[in-house]
Amino acid sequence: MNISYNWLKDLVEFDLSPNELAEKLTNVGLAVEGVHPKDDDFVLDVDLTSNRSDCLSHLGVAREIAAISQSEIQNSNSKAPNVNGEIKQLTSVIVEDAELCPRYTARLVTGVKVAPSPEWLVKRLEAVGERSINNVADITNYVMHELGQPLHAFDFNKLDGRRIILRRAIEDEKMTTLDQVERKFDEHMLLICDAAKPVAIGGVMGGLDSGISDQTTEVLIEAAYFKRENIRRTSRKLGLATEASYRFERGTDVENVLRASNRCAELICEIAGGTATTDAIDVYPEKQKEVLIPFRPSKVEGLTGLKVKPEEMLRILEALGFDLREKAEIEGLHFVVPSWRHDMEREEDLVEEIARHVGYDKIAEELPPAYGAGAYQPNEIRKKALRQVLSNLGLNEAISYSFIDAKYDHDFELLPGLIDEFIEGSAAKFVTLRDSIIEGAVRMRPTLLPGLLAALRENFNQGTRHVGLFEIGKVFAAFGGEGELPTEKESLAFGITGGKVLENRREPERELDFYDLKGALEAAAAAMNLPELKFAAAEIQHLRRGQSAEILLGGEKVGTIGRLADEVAANYKFKQAIFVAEVDLQKLLETPTEPILYRSLPRHPGISRDVSLLVKRNVSFGEIRELIAEFKAEFWQSSEFVDIYEGKGIADDERSVTIRLDYRADGRTLLEEEVEKSHDSILRAVTERFATKLRF
Repeated sequence: MNISYNWLKDLVEFDLSPNELAEKLTNVGLAVEGVHPKDDDFVLDVDLTSNRSDCLSHLGVAREIAAISQSEIQNSNSKAPNVNGEIKQLTSVIVEDAELCPRYTARLVTGVKVAPSPEWLVKRLEAVGERSINNVADITNYVMHELGQPLHAFDFNKLDGRRIILRRAIEDEKMTTLDQVERKFDEHMLLICDAAKPVAIGGVMGGLDSGISDQTTEVLIEAAYFKRENIRRTSRKLGLATEASYRFERGTDVENVLRASNRCAELICEIAGGTATTDAIDVYPEKQKEVLIPFRPSKVEGLTGLKVKPEEMLRILEALGFDLREKAEIEGLHFVVPSWRHDMEREEDLVEEIARHVGYDKIAEELPPAYGAGAYQPNEIRKKALRQVLSNLGLNEAISYSFIDAKYDHDFELLPGLIDEFIEGSAAKFVTLRDSIIEGAVRMRPTLLPGLLAALRENFNQGTRHVGLFEIGKVFAAFGGEGELPTEKESLAFGITGGKVLENRREPERELDFYDLKGALEAAAAAMNLPELKFAAAEIQHLRRGQSAEILLGGEKVGTIGRLADEVAANYKFKQAIFVAEVDLQKLLETPTEPILYRSLPRHPGISRDVSLLVKRNVSFGEIRELIAEFKAEFWQSSEFVDIYEGKGIADDERSVTIRLDYRADGRTLLEEEVEKSHDSILRAVTERFATKLRF
């Protein structure tokens, strides 16, 4: 935002050069990014945070300077030089929706002569980046930059019925705005209308048909306060951002409305001639309530470490517009928040106001006091173990934004039970932001995968093709119950690609595959002492067919795992295999842990037998292992996967699976005959169930 140095000098007394002023303002939180000469003036380029809408004017910045220089604002009560007649005899205002417009004022100036603006006014506006239009339009812009209150001027003779009506738009109602574009409205938008038609979009832009022209002689001045959220929504929906909407959607001062109207009438009478009405219509049915914040001076040192005298605290707060209401005791102060400070809510906010004017640079480094020992949150130890084992496996933890683009709505299969299927409409199932922080990112993420895949792509763009990532974070979905908060679940996601690179080796040992990812997930489950995870082949929306599976815990689906589908990989321009998994971490953490059992090491040797079985391709090792475990043959201890062979000498619909069976007896060494008997019984059971053949 551009601020004129000379303009500030008109509002407050200070003895600082432009560069010194820029440094002082930056030190109190109004970052000045540059000071630029402009004719006989200097322009300060001030970068404001979104919560400081009170400084979107020269008056707002002047208040900060008054607190810095210990001076006072040059307040002047605006008064039109020529007045005549009451406005209620000439026009009327009807506000049909006070929620969208809590306050609306109108004042009339007659006998106006529209002409080019005087040189001083043109220079002032050019200094802050405004183009001169005519004296009336320039005055409304001048007052907006001076006081922070946007205004609009109507040609009163162009208003049908010579009155104003504020109402919500009718669906698909149209109007041509001042930029000569016809715009269509919906029922959520507020329109300023005359007796027959819309003449302006409330808080955004006026209509072309009611605009000021060279033939205008009667000007109706509009100054109002509009609901911030509605202005923001209207501006975004119409794709129409103006200086007025920029200020309204961040919050203007409801108590400044009439002052700005009077200032505008005063300048029009002085510069364009004419006579103003003696008063203004002021529709303000429900006056804004005072916000009272309790304040304890000791909190300043407690929160910041700064030692500030109570009288200095009081000076700073009063200079910034805070009114001391109660002073019964030194620790029982109460301050009334000024109407222009929408960001003030609690005692800590007052402490911050004092700290920034005393000087952030004076806050020393100091260890906070410890009043008691900390404690882990529930499940924190299990998550710590999870992170540790994944780090040990060579994976790096990623942290991505919780906001994603709506284009991902249907690209990924989501966690079981996340979406409320009873909600009608696909977009309604997700959580949508009214005002996105990142352009286009309007969804609260229902899956971690888009962020994780974006991180993989960033690594590829930087020349790193061997990557292993995991992320722990919340995913969100809408909930159909009235008044209920959105559904949140904690999720765990993986993304691996490239090769297995060992420490102190440049080239990978081998390419990563599905089983590397599966092993990482199983290791994570083991680190959290969970029951064994099961995997079942399944068709998953975002995964390649034949290389995807459901993740099961206790027979219940908790996630998906597999290779990224080609069409999804193409959207990210991936040219190598990407393996991803996502699992409901909240469900895993809610599962009771397995007991940790300790037993002495066996004193007697065991016997191992390897056997290769010819099985149909649809038979998995997991199914064979489960059957052997259920069979519970005498002396059998465990079954392990050894190898798999497909190719020459094997039918196309078969493969050879090699497994290792371990046998042991407690308290003695097994005899060969005992092992053979147990081993043969297991093989018979497997053969009968899966129609297998011994390969050798």
